[in-house]
Parts: sequence; C-alpha cells; structure tokens
Amino acid sequence: MMRKRLQYYRRIFPAYLGLRKSQLTFWHELPEVNERCQTKALGEYYMPFTTKADYQGIYDSAGIPLLDYQGELGLQYNPIAIAQYGLGNYNLYFRTGAPERRRRYLKVADWLLNNLEANSAGLLVWNHHFDWEYRTDLKAPWYSALAQGQGISLLVRAYRDTGDRSYLDAAQCAFLTFLKTADEGGIAYVDGNGHTWFEEYIVSPPTHILNGFIWATWGVYDYFLATGDSRAEELFEEAVCTLAANLQHYDVGFWSLYEQSGTWLKMLASPFYHRLHIVQLNVLHRLSGKEIFKSYAAQWNTYLQSHPKRTIALGHKVLFKLCYY
Repeated sequence: MMRKRLQYYRRIFPAYLGLRKSQLTFWHELPEVNERCQTKALGEYYMPFTTKADYQGIYDSAGIPLLDYQGELGLQYNPIAIAQYGLGNYNLYFRTGAPERRRRYLKVADWLLNNLEANSAGLLVWNHHFDWEYRTDLKAPWYSALAQGQGISLLVRAYRDTGDRSYLDAAQCAFLTFLKTADEGGIAYVDGNGHTWFEEYIVSPPTHILNGFIWATWGVYDYFLATGDSRAEELFEEAVCTLAANLQHYDVGFWSLYEQSGTWLKMLASPFYHRLHIVQLNVLHRLSGKEIFKSYAAQWNTYLQSHPKRTIALGHKVLFKLCYY
C-alpha cells in the first residue's frame, strides 16, 4: 500500500507544481475563455483547447490520442481527453477552414459514435476501461458526467458541420444519462434541497467536483442549442440554479475548492484548477447572464494574484493529498 501511494505522489505532484511534464500534462493547458465563441448558436467551443489540438503524445493507428498513465496503467483511451482534442481541432477548423483540422475532429466524432456502450441500466455511456484511484478506487468500466457532456459538445458540432444525423442520434443517447440519477444508471444527483448535480466521479456520497459539473453543464446547453429540446433547456437552468445557490460553499476566503469532499480537511483546487474555475465561471456568466458567476470569478482572480494566498492554498492541497490519498 505504501509503495502504491508513493508511486501516486511521484505521478501527481509534478503536475500540480509544474516541475516537469507527466502523463497529466495534457490536462494542464493554460485555461482561457475562447473570445470567439458564440452563446446563442453552436460555433467554436467555449475554451480554445488549441494546445490540446496539437497533442504531442501517442496516437493509435486511427489517429486517436492515447494518454500514457505510466506504470501498470500504461497507454489508455480517455474519452474526456479525446473529446477535448476533438473540440480543439473543431475550433481551429471553424476558424481556418483547414481540411486537416476537419479530418482530425471528425475522427474523434466517429470514435465517440462507435464507442458508446450500454451500462447496467441500458443507458449509453463513454466508459473508461481502466481502474482509477479517487476517494475509493473506480473499477473499470466507469463513466462520467464530464465525458458525457464533452462528448455531446463535439457530436452536436459534427452534426452541425456535416448534417450527418448519426452524430445527433449519438448525442441524444448520451444526453439521456443526464435525465437519470446515478441510482438509475445516469450521472445526475438531486440533493436534499432539490438541487440537481452532474457527477464527474460517481461515488457515494457524491463529491460534486466543480470543474466537471460546469463542463458537463455546457454539454447540456450545447444539446439544447442543437435541438431546442425543452428538457435540456430546463436541465441547464436547474444546473445554473444549483451552482448559484452553492457557489459560496466552494469559497474558503482565500481559494476555491475542487470538490465538496465531506472530509474534515477540505480539498482545495490546485493552481491549475483554480484558474480553470475562474475561466469556467466567466463562460457560464456569458451563457446564463447570471452576475453571480462573474462576481465569483473576479473574487477568485484576486486570490490568484495574491502570492501569500497561493502559497497557503498549495500547502493545504499537498496536506490533503498526504492525508486522504
């Protein structure tokens, strides 16, 4: 057990500290709002993902990116990373018209189309086919609201570009998981106050990971833009209300929380994820018009600019990892 934990620390800490590249480097592109995105129609995705579009890692023979988790896990297909790679290339195609960008993102759309799998409830999901260490081990195959949301975001754009109905049909299948709770095989959770959450990791009790919830919410919004489905519109509004009512619980006065851990020591966001939260809230302000998101983004940016607060936050983050992972 101790050896396993030491291997985990060697893997995870360099990514948080920015000391060297690791298998997590794919995720840690500098978060930015895509200033070219539209909010009332499908266009470029809300973040650029341009570095991810030119991923320098390993690809399979079909041109689909693989992430190297090293050790026993090795090379793996991660549906979230694949979708983000596709969205980055879609952005660049939409911007430049370059045929190579279109070829790349359509390969991803086809991979998403062909890799939807029925879970135990008969709902179609993008599975992760490797075990993952979280609060408790996630045993393969496992699925995620984040993968569902970003897969939808790519597929509806592929449908918009090509007119191929199979992409929209696949997005519709993936969207159905948002209409079911985790107990029913879906990815949603309704708390005691009637607030609807989308869970990045489906565990009990739920942890409400902030970045995953917001990214998944964008997928719901994109599905509404593509289809006009009133269920998606209502679900997006429910998610906006959930976040507006609970955002205060992610603010510790000097930093943002990664999740609602339920532990005595709270799980603060890493510097990367704190920056990501700021970007996501600014985007959500654009999509919803809710000033609360703009206000929290500004407040969290002041935390980011404070060297003492950054130092305290990093110390808390490391201590949490030592205590709970």
